[in-house]
Parts: sequence; structure tokens; C-alpha cells
Amino acid sequence: MASRAGPRAAGTDGSDFQHRERVAKHYQMSVTLKYEIKKLIYVHLVLWLLLVAKMSVGHLRLLSHDQVAMPYQWEYPYLLSIVPSLLGLLSFPRNNISYLVLSMISMGLFSIAPLIYGSMEMFPAAQQLYRHGKAYRFLFGFSAVSVMYLVLVLAVQVHAWQLYYSKKLLDSWFTSTQEKKRK
Repeated sequence: MASRAGPRAAGTDGSDFQHRERVAKHYQMSVTLKYEIKKLIYVHLVLWLLLVAKMSVGHLRLLSHDQVAMPYQWEYPYLLSIVPSLLGLLSFPRNNISYLVLSMISMGLFSIAPLIYGSMEMFPAAQQLYRHGKAYRFLFGFSAVSVMYLVLVLAVQVHAWQLYYSKKLLDSWFTSTQEKKRK
């Protein structure tokens, strides 16, 4: 066996690497998907913390009503959206399929459903803003409905990608489980 700095082993031209063991594709995919989902969970955590900060400032009246508006109704159930992310993180160390499935189901209930409700709740205010140019809620001088729609769109994308990668990860884990059962 040759070292990196030494000569090549006698009798080989370096093309005999095909027989060597490789990491199975589903294990490589599992590591990659876990990394992608973790990045999305951290983005979701930042969004969640910003929303908690906005709601806390609004409720505690740390700033005037003109600076930070009271929260919309959809923001309260969306606070539970941290639960699916935590379940997803808990599923990673031991490839726990049940936690990942619970994470995906609860993401629909605690994340996607409040966002859909929020888009419907804020629609009349957005329609009034864009038709007549009148806004009644503000966040630091900006229309609250505009800012919250931007947050909503970003959150929908984060959760959609999270669901997509979670489904691919689940398929990867099922593949490895099925191969173990066959042996």
C-alpha cells in the first residue's frame, strides 16, 4: 500500500479503485438532507424569535402603538410552529422515523395552517392598502400588513422546503430500513 508521498504500489496503475467499499448512497443522502433541514430549522428559529419579539413588544407596550402594532390573530397559533422543528431535530441523532413523521404532520397543523389563515386574515387590509393607500397598523413606519406578508411568504417557503427535504429523508431512511430487513 502506497502512502500519499511515496511511490505507487507495484503492479497497479491506480485504476483498481472500483472494488473498494463506498458509503451507500442513502447514507450520504441522509447526511446531506439532515444538514439542509437543520439550516431551514435555524432560519425558522430566527423568524420565530422575531415574531416572539414583535408580539412581546406589542403586548407589553414597550414602544408606542404607532411604532409596533398589536399582533394579528394568526400569530398566536404560529407560535406553536417551533414544536415540529424540535421534533425534527430530535429525530436526527438515531434516525427516528416516528419523530420525523410527527414533525411533518405537526408542521402542517402548527405551521402551514396558521400561515394560510394569516394570509386570509390580512387580505382585506392588504387590499385596502393597495387600492386606497391606507394603512392602519404600522411596524416602525412601514405598513404592518406589507411586512407581515413578507414574513409570511418567507415562512411558507421555509416550511415547504422543510417538508420536501423531510419527505426525501424519510424515503432515505425507509430505504436503509428495508435493506436491513432483507439481510
